[in-house]
Amino acid sequence: MAKIYTRTGDRGQTGTHGGGRVGKDDIRIHAVGELDELNCYIGKLRASLDARDDRQPLLHRIQRDLMVFMSHAATPSAIRESNPNPLPTDSTLYCEAYIDQRLAGLQDNGYFLLPGGSPIAADCHICRAVARRAERSLWSLHRQDPLPEELLCYINRLSDLFFVMARDELSRLDLTEERWQAFSYKRKSKH
Repeated sequence: MAKIYTRTGDRGQTGTHGGGRVGKDDIRIHAVGELDELNCYIGKLRASLDARDDRQPLLHRIQRDLMVFMSHAATPSAIRESNPNPLPTDSTLYCEAYIDQRLAGLQDNGYFLLPGGSPIAADCHICRAVARRAERSLWSLHRQDPLPEELLCYINRLSDLFFVMARDELSRLDLTEERWQAFSYKRKSKH
């Protein structure tokens, strides 16, 4: 087996897709790292689910799509057309279809919710929060070097998907969601 270490990053630089080198604290590296972290948490979520769980195919697809989106975020826009990984074009719609299907079986929610309730729901909330952080970094990168619109929409939808997945998990277990407070517009309408 080849050595895993190259020593090329020992001075705070790392390679990007296409051969360029940037600082390890470059916004592109932050954004790609946060997508990678999200993918790891999704892997943890999948490992917590039974192998036959009906959510496994969805989560597997998300992980595979994230790998492609990571490769495009790692590639500077000037050479992105040479990226050999075709961008998924239906990922956002796929997430929206899942969200809509699951929301149909959930009660309307007018409250901020406390993350938790079960180990699976808590893992979904972690995925949601990491997706939001990755989205913020992607937008910072996008302002410096434009990213594909599909990537920006997809990561936004993923956080929504994990929120709904957490709520759905508690519904499956017949557990009550812990409410923090009503959304401000709902509080104002009561007065």
